[in-house]
Amino acid sequence: GPRRLSRQLRAQFRNQRVATIGPDLSHRRTIVAQVLRTEAVREAVRGEMRDKGVSRREALKAARGYAYEIAANYSHWFVTLMYGVLSRLWNRLYDGVELANFSSLESVAEGSEIIYVPCHRSHMDYLLMSYVVYHKGYAVPHIAAGINLNMPVIGSFLRRGGAFFLRRSFSGNALYSAVFMKYLGLMMARGHSIEYFIEGGRSRTGRLLKPKAGMLSMTVRSYLREPTRPLVFVPIYFGYERLVEGRTYIGELSGQPKEKESVLNLLKTIPALRSRFGKVYVSFGEPLPLDPLIQKHAPDWNREPSGSDDRPQWLNPLVKELATGIMTRVNAAACVTPINLLGLVLLATPRQSMGEADLARQLELYASLLRQAPYSPRVWVTGTDGAAMIRYGESLGILRRQPHELGDVVQMPVEKSILTSYFRNNALHLLLMPSLLAC
Repeated sequence: GPRRLSRQLRAQFRNQRVATIGPDLSHRRTIVAQVLRTEAVREAVRGEMRDKGVSRREALKAARGYAYEIAANYSHWFVTLMYGVLSRLWNRLYDGVELANFSSLESVAEGSEIIYVPCHRSHMDYLLMSYVVYHKGYAVPHIAAGINLNMPVIGSFLRRGGAFFLRRSFSGNALYSAVFMKYLGLMMARGHSIEYFIEGGRSRTGRLLKPKAGMLSMTVRSYLREPTRPLVFVPIYFGYERLVEGRTYIGELSGQPKEKESVLNLLKTIPALRSRFGKVYVSFGEPLPLDPLIQKHAPDWNREPSGSDDRPQWLNPLVKELATGIMTRVNAAACVTPINLLGLVLLATPRQSMGEADLARQLELYASLLRQAPYSPRVWVTGTDGAAMIRYGESLGILRRQPHELGDVVQMPVEKSILTSYFRNNALHLLLMPSLLAC
């Protein structure tokens, strides 16, 4: 009767609230306490006492230290505040944020545990992803960030926005590994969406990097241990037309050492934020549910909690197939912008220059090829004509025009062509088949 109806309604409102603002995050302390109480962490604490000859109190203190080093400190008011700040920042930096295939995310069944797995092009990716998801009324994901970003002040801001930190390597530290796995498992069981970059670092060339399977493997193992909600991976493609880190990428590709992340280096990039950065594209790939993949590799699996951290024999092949599947779906959701096309055409010509009319025709030819023989149904291609693409390239300072009585020549200066190769590489895979046939 009415009581049953009211119970169902309460449950439904609770689910909707969780989907919008994320599960109730009673303070970070509570989560740390829950992690330390789990059997796996207690077992690891006993191991630490044995191996290092320390007291139980010291071993627990080390475990608690690791848990606080890892855990996010999500704050809803801080996220709301940052949403306002980022809305202004995007309007200053970019000519707009374009979304493609957003219905893919909407198609994921309610009650699923979502893992966002974007490609990694820039430090802007973190902010952009949280902004887009929050803007669309979804809970901000908890983001796995490298410990190198845990800088003074910046680190605590990132934690409030949902970042949790992980070390580059867990090897030889069983206690840290157990604490991290339990934290991840708890987050998933509580229904927090999670986000991490499986390339490990930012791509310096514009091509996708080889996937690193660490986080994927831990996610799958946590899920097998406690399959609370069906797990769905959502791949995401980011497309920029100019990169905030452009200069440092050129430096690194020409042999300079990678700069360490520091507050000082961050402040150095602020003057660059006065330039125009064109549009930025966020495209959602086809969601990849985990259950069917497990059933393929382990036909007798029945969603029963395994209760242990054993690695079944089929785990590695499954994770490998999962990683490849995610990367393939990121590539299949690419967005082709005027800048990608200018790079594809001009970087293949001698001296990176071409008559304006020829260039416009060539740009339109490539765009129509991509529309008529699409790499995948999710690829988005710009609708502007060749002349408009050239004007756009000039407005972003990527092209230079040389007047000539037989028709202007359009040229890409050398320093711009190095960076434009990054954006050409974003879309290079889309023309593999046509170029092979043309050869």
